[in-house]
Amino acid sequence: MPRPTKFRKVECFPEECYFVPFGKRDCGEESIELKVEELEAMRLKDIQELSQEECAEKMEVSRQTFQNIIDSARKKVAAALTQGKGIRITGGNYIPKNCVYSCTGCGEVYEPNQENDIHQCPKCGCRIVSCCSSDCSQSKWCNCR
Repeated sequence: MPRPTKFRKVECFPEECYFVPFGKRDCGEESIELKVEELEAMRLKDIQELSQEECAEKMEVSRQTFQNIIDSARKKVAAALTQGKGIRITGGNYIPKNCVYSCTGCGEVYEPNQENDIHQCPKCGCRIVSCCSSDCSQSKWCNCR
């Protein structure tokens, strides 16, 4: 049984989530989906020019995982540019950097590290947990449910 995937921490979210080539209104099925954490990886490495190790630390993943994320992102962007496809930024396995949860059962306040942590408390197993970060709950990019 594989290990659960850890959330990638994301600090910056795009204002626009869909880009199309000049002269096209909508690419529909012709668009490529870029995950939010893939965009974050490109922002950290290519715009902020951080080292791979610094990027991995910021996203709270291993260097190998970071490399896999950025390789996937660059491949998708290159394909969209060379094939005239749109880019839709959506989905992924991420959580806002400032997202904090609290458990009504034991009072534990914690940062979710994996999918299960947004459904039950990692300390006591209680299933009555909620996001208690005002920034997070107002973001359209938040994975909180």
